[in-house]
Amino acid sequence: MNEIYEFIKKCGTYYLATVDANGQPHVRPFGTVNIFEGKLYIQTGKSKEVSKQIQKNPKVEICCFDGSQWCRLAGELVRDDRVEPKEAMLNAYPDLKAMYSATDSNTEVLYFKNAEATLSSFTAAPKTVKF
Repeated sequence: MNEIYEFIKKCGTYYLATVDANGQPHVRPFGTVNIFEGKLYIQTGKSKEVSKQIQKNPKVEICCFDGSQWCRLAGELVRDDRVEPKEAMLNAYPDLKAMYSATDSNTEVLYFKNAEATLSSFTAAPKTVKF
């Protein structure tokens, strides 16, 4: 999992895919990723459509590319409402503190469960990691 975290972090931006209630896919850029208590977390706001889509269908996939290699990470996202993982995320991304707080009702952190990540390139065999 640490290798996947480091790759996503290096890419800076990744794209998160969800589906809406009608089955329509939605993909948007994200930039937050953190490890807390041995789990890979992302962050958003509960008021956003992406959060509502995740709560209805927690199966998501993210994709990122560093110019020569890409990662696809599929799994289920689980909301963690504890203050501690929110604080850890906001400390990792201090610019977010202008919009979010660990104790507000909007800040949402979610961790991956049943995750499978594949690192691929045009020149090497894919590598798969489950966590």
